Amino acid sequence: MLTPDGKYNYVAYLLADENGVSIKVAKYAGRDKVDLIENEEYGYCSLIKAAHRVLDKFEIENVTRTKITGKERIDRTLVGRVPLREAIINAIVHNDYTREIPPVFEIFSDRIEITSDGGLIYGQSEEDFFSFASMPRNRELMRVFKDVGLVEQLGSGMSRILKEYDKSIFSISPRSIKVVFPYPEEQKVDGKVDSKVDSKVDSKETVKLNATQRRIVELMKANPEITIASLSEAVGIGHSGIKKNIAKLKEAGVIERLGSDKTGSWKVNE
Repeated sequence: MLTPDGKYNYVAYLLADENGVSIKVAKYAGRDKVDLIENEEYGYCSLIKAAHRVLDKFEIENVTRTKITGKERIDRTLVGRVPLREAIINAIVHNDYTREIPPVFEIFSDRIEITSDGGLIYGQSEEDFFSFASMPRNRELMRVFKDVGLVEQLGSGMSRILKEYDKSIFSISPRSIKVVFPYPEEQKVDGKVDSKVDSKVDSKETVKLNATQRRIVELMKANPEITIASLSEAVGIGHSGIKKNIAKLKEAGVIERLGSDKTGSWKVNE
């Protein structure tokens, strides 16, 4: 990470505790960009830290839906967990930072889009891109991500994605590479999950909570008047993290707020 004259190079800048690179995660209410409901920034810090924050964000967003029918129980996340993780890491590691344009992550009601700046690297064909061969744009960045465990094997990311999805989810242009993960068809109903099932089969859908959300629900059951500050201290994450998880729990119908923010209480739905 040094230049020939011994000074820190651009890779060192990207991995520094402070830098000018900010990765954005935008969330929209519908299938287009008209109604922006969240616009988070994960950056101005080491790309390692930023990558972990983006992964944590999508761990919350990529909820698991459980469909219980008369014959079986089916657990399914909105997007394949492993392919999504690999696509996030690939977008961050292989992004062309020479123009100081970071990768962009967007969440819609029917899909997740991930766009990295820069098309195929010089000399790389689309066949090479999908061949699982490792041709990193930023070799030193890739090496560091591998050393800290964010990349398991060089060139393995694409194989993990194509194991569950078709090549058609990729869109390659001279300026960028975009991957679009569509939600299952039964989820695509104007931003809400379609709970309709075959009328001949008795079934119900439940939301599978992550560990943080389960802990929040437990604390609310024990103390319906519990505050954000108390939840933050008990769970061990910041106020913003608590609020994000509460928003998800409200959206899924798991909890409700009764009364005002100051004097109200929490109701946990079965």
